[in-house]
Amino acid sequence: MENNKNKLGKLQQVELRNIWTSEADDFTPWLAQKENLILLGDAIGVELEFEAQEKNVGPFRADILCKDTATDNWVLIENQLEKTNHVHLGQLMTYASGLKAVTIVWIAKRFTEEHRAALDWLNEITDDRFNFFGLEVELWQIGGSEVAPKFNVVSKPNNWGKGVTAGFSDVKNTALTDSKLLQRNFWTAFSEYVKEQGSNIKTTKPLPQHWMNIAIGRSGIKLAAIASFWDSVAESFSSHELRVELVLFDNNSKTYFDQLDSVKEEIEKEIGGQLTWYNPPEKRMCRIHIRKSTNLEDKDNWPEQHEWLLSKLQLFYKVFATRVKQL
Repeated sequence: MENNKNKLGKLQQVELRNIWTSEADDFTPWLAQKENLILLGDAIGVELEFEAQEKNVGPFRADILCKDTATDNWVLIENQLEKTNHVHLGQLMTYASGLKAVTIVWIAKRFTEEHRAALDWLNEITDDRFNFFGLEVELWQIGGSEVAPKFNVVSKPNNWGKGVTAGFSDVKNTALTDSKLLQRNFWTAFSEYVKEQGSNIKTTKPLPQHWMNIAIGRSGIKLAAIASFWDSVAESFSSHELRVELVLFDNNSKTYFDQLDSVKEEIEKEIGGQLTWYNPPEKRMCRIHIRKSTNLEDKDNWPEQHEWLLSKLQLFYKVFATRVKQL
């Protein structure tokens, strides 16, 4: 009797135009669907929230316009069902020149070496406000199975290059201070720890600052991991603190805060303890957070600090993600 476990199918590549006859009428509407933006977001490590299709942003027009839910910055997606060309490259550079902060995603059937190199160069010379991704899209199937898409990243931002090169990211071209260097190293190690744990938490680029934003599935609301040299309870720099926060920062933040506050007891029961609910009347931004004192300069203790941050981020995501999507 034949062993079915050893009977494997053969992968066959499918021509893009067999499925998507038109870029504008077929591929772009397909990609704009939520489940397909999730596929794209997984490929580039960005949680995307759909805003519009064929949308003007100032004088510019993007095939698909999204928000990066971790930063609330624009994500502009340009599509090609053929190999890359100079026209689309020029459009991408025009977008970048006219926007203060943007992630640009260029999707094509095939990237020429010169266009891939051009994106690599743009990632090298621009500062942290700009990110350029190049992806090749493919279609595959096994036998008579449904056709499945695959995104291959051919160019992406260099997380190390932008942090190390001073000239473009710092107007004064000065080196990082000891505290800023410690912050960047702390978040770099944290990102590596999260990856090792196989967590569903998606970290953002490690930067020399006291926070790291984490997407929670909705623009205007985010999670934040905080590693601060200021201990807010001791009111002193002699001890430090870690915090995990839910941050509400759009025009409806006060309303959203009140809605969450109305189920405060239920939320804190799920968290397993009291939270700090911060809603200053003079500011738009509201926060709900949990904290612990620590010593950020004790690098031997970083693994324990990273474990605490990740465990609380995962808990906050579990407790708040569905709630914020329903606000």
